[in-house]
Amino acid sequence: MIADVLKDGEERMNKALEALNKNLGTIRTGRANPALLDRVTVEYYGTPTPLNQLSNISTPEARLIVIQPYDRNTIGPIEKAIRQSDLGLNPNNDGQLIRLAIPPLTEERRKQMVKTVHSTVEEGKVAIRNVRRDALQQARDLLAKKEISEDDERRALSDLDALTKKHVEEADKLGKAKELEVLEV
Repeated sequence: MIADVLKDGEERMNKALEALNKNLGTIRTGRANPALLDRVTVEYYGTPTPLNQLSNISTPEARLIVIQPYDRNTIGPIEKAIRQSDLGLNPNNDGQLIRLAIPPLTEERRKQMVKTVHSTVEEGKVAIRNVRRDALQQARDLLAKKEISEDDERRALSDLDALTKKHVEEADKLGKAKELEVLEV
């Protein structure tokens, strides 16, 4: 019983870390990365559609992203969506391709990005702690139903705390790595 609760908690904490890693990938650094455009949605025939479903996105150079739409009619809406996003990029198109030159980040913009990284990491940690709270509640419910003993609940609490600490430390490591990437000139 308690092993199932702990296993479920660990799986959910791992998923929270995966989500954090994906969110950190969408934060702009000085390098071109197709993941920057993961959150961009384009109005396509009245439906908001992720950009990566409407085009092929590649990075031929360190500071250039090339977007090749599958349908040429989507070039205008794609440009509009990129301009309206919070990326601060200016798209150039030649009728077939859209090129996004990634300018080097200013010191002020880097500091803003570091703040964004910190808040994203904190959201990930909150998600991990919420999983801990849910698992703890499940263990207490099992104790209330007399399906486990108080010793089992205490052991589960100890294991859950160790698991939470491990995942929070991993979230911090991901945040530090992204922070170094953002601050790299």
